[in-house]
Amino acid sequence: MARSPQTNRRGSWARILLLVPFVALLFPTLYAHADPRFAGIPFFIWYQFLWVILGVGITGVVYALNRRGDGS
Repeated sequence: MARSPQTNRRGSWARILLLVPFVALLFPTLYAHADPRFAGIPFFIWYQFLWVILGVGITGVVYALNRRGDGS
């Protein structure tokens, strides 16, 4: 089944969101330090863990947008 041009634009825009976590973690020198600490956990650790959680959320949003665009 062919997809409309509007659906294709929404799908490609949504897929660009998947680059956000990748770019945020691409340069460790920007976040490779201990301070600020969160609950005693160094910044380097909690920053990466935060992006794991955000990445799951972003992936869910992209999936939902693509699913809605399919008419399913």
